[in-house]
Amino acid sequence: MGGWNVSDIPDQTGRTAIVTGATSGLGAATARALAEAGARVIIAVRNQVKAQGVANSIAGEVQVRSLDLADLGSVRAFAESVDRADILINNAGVMAVPKSTTADGFEMQIGTNFLGHFALTGLLLDRITDRVVNVSSITHYIGRIDLDDLNWEHRAYSRFGAYAQSKLALLLFTNELQRRLRLADSPKLALAAHPGYAATEISSKTQNFLEQLVGLGNRLVAQSADMGALPTVYAATAEVEPGGYYGPEWFDWRGFPKRVGESAAARDEKTARQLWELAEQLTGVNFPL
Repeated sequence: MGGWNVSDIPDQTGRTAIVTGATSGLGAATARALAEAGARVIIAVRNQVKAQGVANSIAGEVQVRSLDLADLGSVRAFAESVDRADILINNAGVMAVPKSTTADGFEMQIGTNFLGHFALTGLLLDRITDRVVNVSSITHYIGRIDLDDLNWEHRAYSRFGAYAQSKLALLLFTNELQRRLRLADSPKLALAAHPGYAATEISSKTQNFLEQLVGLGNRLVAQSADMGALPTVYAATAEVEPGGYYGPEWFDWRGFPKRVGESAAARDEKTARQLWELAEQLTGVNFPL
């Protein structure tokens, strides 16, 4: 027996979804599933030429707009272009890149994966009618939030440590956002999802021998991007629990989507509040909550 699949997506006609980073892999698969279910999809990306090729391959209404999550100026400009949307899917990300910084001086992975999406969500929240979905990772289990050195300025840089920190930050953000929405008596939902082990291009920027190892794993073990996108699409469209985290059914690696667990660190309410306050200071974005 199969599980929840794209054929189970409720009719999305009349709804608008924003998907960040949809030039390939999970983002493209997510955009395709939503558009083919009737949604108007806005692909928010750095590479508009590549994204237009994706848009042209999708049967449905898809728009391409410029968004560089590593530049808060670009985040603000994109947010100003949005009148309303039902769903915001914070999918874009970089993984295990060499140490570098964003346009605003943040470590690239925390800046792109978390702070850029934090700012985007805050700027758009009053125009999002239904839900926000943050795409995390099973690597959040090895993540550690260093509130005193979020940008790796005073400790030895670890590519995968920085990636894991950014994905843990997204789960803490999801949980704190849902808590604040609940306190505000808002019907909006904050959710998270992860793809398990899916074959995508995210590892192509690691710039070391691990690319070859990951490539071998992609061929032998990983599920397709279409399958990896299912937890995100489920979180974006199905009847879900507020603050829920969704991933593949088989040991978080493969299979159809279901509610999955998260680390104790991801449920730490004190750290979530402190991270939220720090993110507001760093980005200059205050949420309307």
